[in-house]
Amino acid sequence: MSQSYFITGISTEVGKTVVSAIVTEALQADYWKPVQAGELDYTDTDKVKAWVSNPKTVFHKGAYNLETPMSPHAAAEIDGVQISKKTITRPKTKNNLVIEGAGGLLVPLNDTETVADLILPNDKVLVVSRHYLGSINHTLLTIQGLKERNLDILGIVFSGEEHPTTENIIKTMSGVPILGRIDEEPYIDENVVSEYASKFKDILSQT
Repeated sequence: MSQSYFITGISTEVGKTVVSAIVTEALQADYWKPVQAGELDYTDTDKVKAWVSNPKTVFHKGAYNLETPMSPHAAAEIDGVQISKKTITRPKTKNNLVIEGAGGLLVPLNDTETVADLILPNDKVLVVSRHYLGSINHTLLTIQGLKERNLDILGIVFSGEEHPTTENIIKTMSGVPILGRIDEEPYIDENVVSEYASKFKDILSQT
């Protein structure tokens, strides 16, 4: 039976797209980014396409591709469109599906809906955390928000340089499994993603 994996982050630019590519490659899953804001000349879907090398993955078209690199609700206003959860239809596939969110969990889509509203109860949620001043608070708040919605948290993936003090307190206080880490790589390409995918394949198969 196929499974959907929702990749969310504690903020923007924390490594969601890299983790999405790694999970996609590890599971040979399909990939879908429902809302893209900015970077339309080289979208997150384009990046994952460049980094994934298995022949099985299908890349599904997003619901919204917005011009401005801002919160989706603001970028949509500039583009003269209105984002609604009702118009975001998940692609139909018999394969596993990796879904990449936009920014953090409570990033607004409109005046009443956030990225969190795109997560379904049967999704397995991966939280990408990266060390910076305030990241402990942001990570714990993200976990708390997911728990309040009774969503299925698969675990946390740390991205960037290792910070044991930060990571240990997050593990202790969240009670959420740590799935692994993505080091501060000098570059990302399909070989790097493939190496991480081989590590995460075993981790994901055990969850």
